[in-house]
Amino acid sequence: MHDRPLRAAVVAGVLLLSVCLIGQGVAFGFDFDRLQKALLSRFGPARVSLLKEWQQTLTAAKALKETDKLKRVNDFYNRAIQFEDDQSIWDQSDYWATPLETIGQGRADCEDFAIAKYFSLKDVGVPGGKLRLVYVKAKLSGPAGAALQAHMVLAYYPAPNAEPLVLDNLIPEIKPASQRSDLQPVFSFNSEAIWTGVAENSKKGAGGTGQLSRWQDLLQRARSEGFE
Repeated sequence: MHDRPLRAAVVAGVLLLSVCLIGQGVAFGFDFDRLQKALLSRFGPARVSLLKEWQQTLTAAKALKETDKLKRVNDFYNRAIQFEDDQSIWDQSDYWATPLETIGQGRADCEDFAIAKYFSLKDVGVPGGKLRLVYVKAKLSGPAGAALQAHMVLAYYPAPNAEPLVLDNLIPEIKPASQRSDLQPVFSFNSEAIWTGVAENSKKGAGGTGQLSRWQDLLQRARSEGFE
C-alpha cells in the first residue's frame, strides 16, 4: 500500500468500502482442518508448514495473559510474512486478504498484516472491543527524503480511555501510540463502529460500519474458507 498516493488510499478506505460488519461480540473461530483443505486447494502444499506453525502459535497464545498474546501474534506475523504491495501479490491496486490468503501467499501488505493480527487476537481471546484497525499517514524515509504515505496498523486498548498500543509491520516492537510520532491517525474501525480518530472518545462516524464494503467482502470470503 505504501507506493500508492495517500489521497487515493484514503478515498479507497472511506468511499469505496461501504458495508455492514458483523455485530458486536461475534468471535472468529478457526476450523484448521477446513482451512488446510482450502489452503491445499488454492495454494498447494508449500505453505502447509506455515499454516501449522500459525495454528501452534495461536494454541499456545490462548493460555497467555493479554499483553503476551499481543506479542506472540505480532511477532509471528512480522517474522513469518514478507511485506509486498498488492500489485505484486494480487495484481490489483488494492486487495484485502483473508488470514488464510496471507498464509497461503506468505506475503502481505500493511492492511493484510493488521487484518490477520485482528482475526488472530480475537481467536485467542482478546475482546474485539479492545481492538481497532487504524488508517494512518506514516512518515517514511526514501531516496527523496521523508514523505507521508498511507498505512494501516492495529491498535489495542487495554482499558476504556487507555492509551492504545500499536501493532505494526514497520516496527516490530509494540509501542504506545504516544511513542509513534511517525504515525498520524486518519480514522479507525472494528466490527462495532468507525471513529474519526483513535482516542476512545473519538467521534463515531455517522454512517456507522455501513461504510466498509471491502471488509464485508473479506468477511464473506473468510467464512467460505472456514472462519466462523
